Order: sequence, then structure tokens, then C-alpha cells
Amino acid sequence: MWKAPRNPLASRLRQRKFELLHRLAPLADQLPGTLTLSYTRCGKPTCHCTRGKGHRSWVLTYMLHGERHTDRVPAEWVQEVERQVQAGREFQDAVREVLAANVQLLFLARQQEKKAKRKKK
Repeated sequence: MWKAPRNPLASRLRQRKFELLHRLAPLADQLPGTLTLSYTRCGKPTCHCTRGKGHRSWVLTYMLHGERHTDRVPAEWVQEVERQVQAGREFQDAVREVLAANVQLLFLARQQEKKAKRKKK
């Protein structure tokens, strides 16, 4: 394994990583995907939906095992599901940022090692 880089940039990257990891909500409270409001028609010729927008329905769209899924969400669940979807999105953003910091730290360590080898010569 490589030695951890020691410079101000590396220190800021490590500090940001730990800040992100500490701030994350528990995974049990997160959902993937997108929650959207859509309107559907039931098909009954006498229903009000034939003239207007249609019946309101909330839909959660997400990927599972490489396949796209859509499920209806009861109106009384919308607020909580929306909160969990937002938490999931924040988690994914934080993971991407932590992974980017890890890559930067890896290459900073590599640069540090190269400089150390040059000094030895």
C-alpha cells in the first residue's frame, strides 16, 4: 500500500471526506429513484378524467438489478417517500464526492512517492 500524502490539499480532501461520511443519514432511511406526480385516465366514459387532466397519481421510478421499475405511491405516503428519496440522492452525491477525493489522494500519494525517490538519487 502507499503512504498517505502529506500536504495541505491532501489534508483538506481527507477532512472533507470525513465530514461527508459523518453527515450521512442512516441507509435504512433512504430510497433510490425519482418521485413524480402524473395524471392517468381510468377509461370509464362517465368519469371526470375524460375531460380534465385525469386522476392524480404519485409514482416512484427506480433501478433494481439493472431494470427500471415504477411503483405507485399512496398520496398519504408522498411526504415521507419524498424525504427518503432526497436522502438517497444526497447519499449518492456524497459517495461520488468521497470516491473522487480517494482518487485525488491516490495520485497525490503517487506524486509524493516520485518526489521522494528523486530526492534519494
